Amino acid sequence: MARGGGNRSRLLLVILLVTALFFITLDLRGVSLTKGSRSVTQTILSPVQRTVSTIFSPVGRFFGDVKNFGKTNAQLQDEIALNKLLKSQIAMNTDTKGQLSQLKAVLDLAGRGNYKVTAARVIARGSASSFSQTITIDAGSSSGIRSDMTVISQNGLIGVVKSTTSSSAIVLLTSDPSFRVGVRIARNQSVGVLSGLGSTSYSLVLLDPSGTIKTGDILITNGSEGNRPFVPGVPVGVVVGVDNSTASLTQTATVVSYANLNDLGVVSVILSAPTSAPRKPLLPSPNPIVTVYVTPTPTPLISATAGPTPTPSAQPTKKK
Repeated sequence: MARGGGNRSRLLLVILLVTALFFITLDLRGVSLTKGSRSVTQTILSPVQRTVSTIFSPVGRFFGDVKNFGKTNAQLQDEIALNKLLKSQIAMNTDTKGQLSQLKAVLDLAGRGNYKVTAARVIARGSASSFSQTITIDAGSSSGIRSDMTVISQNGLIGVVKSTTSSSAIVLLTSDPSFRVGVRIARNQSVGVLSGLGSTSYSLVLLDPSGTIKTGDILITNGSEGNRPFVPGVPVGVVVGVDNSTASLTQTATVVSYANLNDLGVVSVILSAPTSAPRKPLLPSPNPIVTVYVTPTPTPLISATAGPTPTPSAQPTKKK
């Protein structure tokens, strides 16, 4: 039985081959029968082709996606890396813009005081374990910086150089409890000593018995011999409270510094300065004030020839 089935299969295959050769021969000779057979064959095979295409097309798409997966993943990683780079550039540009703004302001203050300065960036702050409030700047002895030099920011005094290396320096901030600086009251030139309290406020002790302190008084540095450690005329702060206790032999006050010690990006070390303070206090440059101009609405004029405007009056009521 198996042999008979095999013979029939081979016979069927031979018949199909002969039939195919027959149709090919007719087609080569230009017989129109072939066109009809093509149409019939296409009609028969079209459903089979559509079925096969429907079944195997997802498989083809799957292998195509697998082939392109590595390429797509690499492109995604490139996009992520580019996005991180752009974000870092934006942050860097913002930081640079802020530093340039502070540098411009501190150079403006130094220029008005005729100070020769060298600018530096703040690269570190003192640790809590040292029990001192300091900052480290990226300029040192190779830039002409020495110990006991005045350090300013865009708003005024921030400290004094304590030690240096060839490329860096440590600055003791005015807020440190060990910090002391001689100051003058701009209003009456009375002299006092300003001390750091470890916070945002400072203590002022007036040395002049005949002098007076008022809320709102402006304080500037009095200056040291040879301008070391402090040059004269640098803005320090403003008096916000006065101790009027009669038991105290000296007058004291609470002062707030002009400089924000928590916002130091760029500072300047004063290398040299005039021996006398500027005639006017070097106050920090104020923020620009926007002026609004209001045009008044003109009031209509009454013609000189016109008579007075009649005022309506109540008519008397007649009694019946």
